[in-house]
Amino acid sequence: MDNNISKSLKKARKIVIKIGSNTLSKNDGTQNTEFMANFAAQCSELINQGKQIIIVSSGAQVAGVSTLKEWARKKDVHYRQALCSIGQVELMHQWRKAFQQQNLHIGQLLLTKDDFENEHRSLNIRNTLFTLVDEGVIPIINENDSVSFDEIKIGDNDNLSALTAILWSADLLILFGDEDGIFTDNPKTNKNAEFIETVSSIQDLRDKIKIGGTSSFGTGGVETKIQAAEKVTKYGIELLLANGKKENALTRLTTDQAIGTLFIVE
Repeated sequence: MDNNISKSLKKARKIVIKIGSNTLSKNDGTQNTEFMANFAAQCSELINQGKQIIIVSSGAQVAGVSTLKEWARKKDVHYRQALCSIGQVELMHQWRKAFQQQNLHIGQLLLTKDDFENEHRSLNIRNTLFTLVDEGVIPIINENDSVSFDEIKIGDNDNLSALTAILWSADLLILFGDEDGIFTDNPKTNKNAEFIETVSSIQDLRDKIKIGGTSSFGTGGVETKIQAAEKVTKYGIELLLANGKKENALTRLTTDQAIGTLFIVE
C-alpha cells in the first residue's frame, strides 16, 4: 500500500532534487562517483515514467578537495572560492559521465541571489530551464561560489533549490541529506528523539523541535531546510526531506519503503 511519500512522488511530474555535500562525498571527503552513477540511473528510470527532473547539486568544494588535496585545510576565502572554481569543473565532469551512461545530456547553471531578484534575469533562467527540460536535458544548478559574496549570496543549496522550484513551477522539491528527515532533537545524541513523518504547520514544527548546527561539509542544517519548506509550500509545492545515503534513495521513495519528512500543502 502506498504511503504519503510514494503517493506524493507518483503524482508529481516536475521534480527538483537537491543533493547535499555529505551525500556526494565519501567518508574521506572525496567525491562519491559511484553514488553519482547510480543516482543518474535512478533519474533515468523516473524520466522514463514521464517525470521531469532538475538537480541542484552541492559538492564543488568536495570535488575541489578531491582534485587538489593539498588545499583541503586552507580556510582563506580566496582559496575557498578558487577551490570551488576548480571543483565545479570536476563536479560537472562526473555528472556528465554519470548521465552519459544513461544516454542523457546535462546543462549547467551557476546562479546567485541577484539572478533571482532581477526580473529580466530570472525570466531568462526560467526560459532556459523550460527549454533544457523540454528537450530532455537535465539542468544541474549550483550557486556561483567562485564569485559570490555576502550581498549576492544565497548561502545554501536548500534555499537555492526552493527558489528554483518556485521559478520552474515544480510539483515537488526533494532535499537529500544524510538523515532520514526531521527529528524532535538530534538522534545522534538523544536516543529519545522522535521522527516527524508529516508537517502541515511549520510554526508547530518550530515549536516542538531543537535545531542543531551545520555539517562539516555542508552549509545548511535543519533551519535552512525549514526555510526552504516555508518558501515552496506558499506556492503549493510539497517538500520532502530524505536520506540520500540509502541504497537507491530516489526510486525507494516511490515504494511503500519510503521514509522521510514530508511538508504537505493543505
